Amino acid sequence: MDFNIKPIKKHDISHVYAMILELAKLEYLEHELELTEELLQTALTSDPSPAEGLIVYKKNYPIAYAIYFHSFSTFQARRCMYLEDIYVRPDFRGKGIGKALLKRLAQIAVERDCGRFEWAVLAWNEPAIQFYKSIGGEIQPDYRLCRMSEDGIKKLACE
Repeated sequence: MDFNIKPIKKHDISHVYAMILELAKLEYLEHELELTEELLQTALTSDPSPAEGLIVYKKNYPIAYAIYFHSFSTFQARRCMYLEDIYVRPDFRGKGIGKALLKRLAQIAVERDCGRFEWAVLAWNEPAIQFYKSIGGEIQPDYRLCRMSEDGIKKLACE
């Protein structure tokens, strides 16, 4: 399949936004979505930007995206890459696009001397878990993702 992976730019934001809406629906998380196109544009195009992204086009049609940012490992004393989202539109799955996106992200991680490349996967998403394992991803059984919502952050901050 002929496709092109490139960094997300301002003119790509509406396409990425549409795919994020699709992802939220797929993951049954639409009720958590606070995102607007304007917020996404600010997040991905401000300087400095809190996150970066890649978009995949087949001809002029957007078919996938990935959004990532850097974290830090004190144990390694190096930065790490964290993949926040990866999404391939359903009609284009199983054609090597997800693997190509992850390969490009791994190349960026190597270029930036990242000690780790991490992401989360929903426990019920067995096809994704198997795909990640097939490319060398290791499911971490000893770790669980912890999250504090905005309300929880404010409550803790005021204690």
